[in-house]
Amino acid sequence: MSLPSSVAGPFRLSGLVIVLCLIALPLPAGGPATAEAAAGPGVVAVGAGARHPTWAWPVGPGHTVTHGFVAPASEYGRGHRGIDISAPVGATVVAPADGGISFVGSVGGRGVVSIAHADGVVSSIEPVDSDLVEGASVARGMQIGTVTPASTSHCTDCVHLGARRDGRYVSPLLFLGGIEIPVLLPTRRAG
Repeated sequence: MSLPSSVAGPFRLSGLVIVLCLIALPLPAGGPATAEAAAGPGVVAVGAGARHPTWAWPVGPGHTVTHGFVAPASEYGRGHRGIDISAPVGATVVAPADGGISFVGSVGGRGVVSIAHADGVVSSIEPVDSDLVEGASVARGMQIGTVTPASTSHCTDCVHLGARRDGRYVSPLLFLGGIEIPVLLPTRRAG
């Protein structure tokens, strides 16, 4: 069925306006439900999707995630606030993105390096031995230390990469390109 041109023109124009509005709308802070489901419960959708990663992996190629992100049910609840990536002791650790060193030291017997990035995002990597000092600037891919033996059973032959946005833990895969954020588009014409 075709519509008369006097009616079809406004429908095409209104459909185009709807599509443009959908594209221009920013994602809500909690992100779309499908992105949260893919990343784990309680995840905030941040960063770029799988096609446009914004972070570099903190260790060399062969990125095997041995333990994924598990969001805590509450701020102090149980969970796995990051991902574990296979890496041998002595491997080079690099900054995932530009930023400033916000912490270098020992937490629970493990060497930790935290980097404050843009938009309230902080990454933390452990166990790492680093000569950097708080306040130092780092660039994406710059060496920040080396993998040290884990002094606890958290992970062996791996690094733990955590990410927080505005103090809330999120999956680092959102920045590394491991979780694609869906884009909603209309599938049929109105009317």
